[in-house]
Amino acid sequence: MRHEELYHTIEVKPKGLLAFFHLDTVLTFLISMLALFSIAVLWSASNHNTAYITSQALKIAAGFVIMVFIAFLPPERLKQLTPVIYIVALLLLLAVIFIGIEANGAYRWIDLKLFRFQPSEIAKLAVPMMVAYYLHKSKIPPSFFNVVGSLLLIALPVSLIFLQPDLGTAIIVLFSGIIVLFLGGLQWRYILIAFGLIAIALPSLWFFGMKEYQKDRVETFLNPELDPLGKGYQIIQSKIAIGSGGIYGKGWENSTQVSLQFLPEATTDFIYAIIGEEFGLIGSVLLLICYLMIIWRGLYISYHARDSFYQLVGGAVCLVFFFYVFVNTGMVSGVLPVVGVPLPFISYGGTSIMTLFISFGILMNIYSHPASITKRIQ
Repeated sequence: MRHEELYHTIEVKPKGLLAFFHLDTVLTFLISMLALFSIAVLWSASNHNTAYITSQALKIAAGFVIMVFIAFLPPERLKQLTPVIYIVALLLLLAVIFIGIEANGAYRWIDLKLFRFQPSEIAKLAVPMMVAYYLHKSKIPPSFFNVVGSLLLIALPVSLIFLQPDLGTAIIVLFSGIIVLFLGGLQWRYILIAFGLIAIALPSLWFFGMKEYQKDRVETFLNPELDPLGKGYQIIQSKIAIGSGGIYGKGWENSTQVSLQFLPEATTDFIYAIIGEEFGLIGSVLLLICYLMIIWRGLYISYHARDSFYQLVGGAVCLVFFFYVFVNTGMVSGVLPVVGVPLPFISYGGTSIMTLFISFGILMNIYSHPASITKRIQ
């Protein structure tokens, strides 16, 4: 006698102390530790500037609220909003050309009187989401046609950011889009062709695309001692700060570079140098371990996402986060050129912090709406 097997689908409910708020306990704890550490380091790096601390604390609090809000959004709604977010990002990048305000020789900000923000920060999230949305609608791994379409989606915002000019952010946005293609199963022959085209394009970029100050940064990276009191001053002081911290560091609030005001941008891009000076090698390694734990947990959550769209977006969020950490610590240590990338959740900032919390809000959304499991009814 033939019998039919019946199946039913069950949804795996997240477990944990913060599951009621749609938050992953591990990620929330690690991000909270970084946020508290940020307040402590900024207090020292800003020479006890209360305005800095208050501003950073308010931004972190607002970021947590936004992260919870995004975690509660229905997954399909977030997916449907992706093209809208991408188009808004493009329009804002275009608006920078006409109404952007100048800062340090570049037009990257839009001033809304109550606050100002960088549209390029929105593009860091909009681009990988849009590429994931485009690939999700088609077959994975992507065909040649879909690869070309994805590259066009990436090229539009990257070109607008490069024209501001903001080479560092343009590279990050480019990376965020390319990493989605890679996670989507991009074939190796396309990757090798891309490396070949980049190698061919580099001389043209140097002579016709890069501004003088960008060339100076590359030359300073190769040999900062050529101009120790000018172009190479900041990176030399940064390496002095890290080296003087030794293994155990000088102790919290005992930074010579801060007290004597030797290191510019001590609260923003170069805050890792202050961490190295005050907390030494041990403190720096513990911070990097915290970052690696966040990346590992994020990738674990992304792996269990409900569909390919969220797997691609979650993976991109984690790997772009890694790219942030790698580039910032590398440039502060003199291993990479200075490109103006903040240290995630630590550096003082506004739009960049909000973008980070939005990104991790998406990870929390993936965590709280995992893939369903189909089981056979006995």
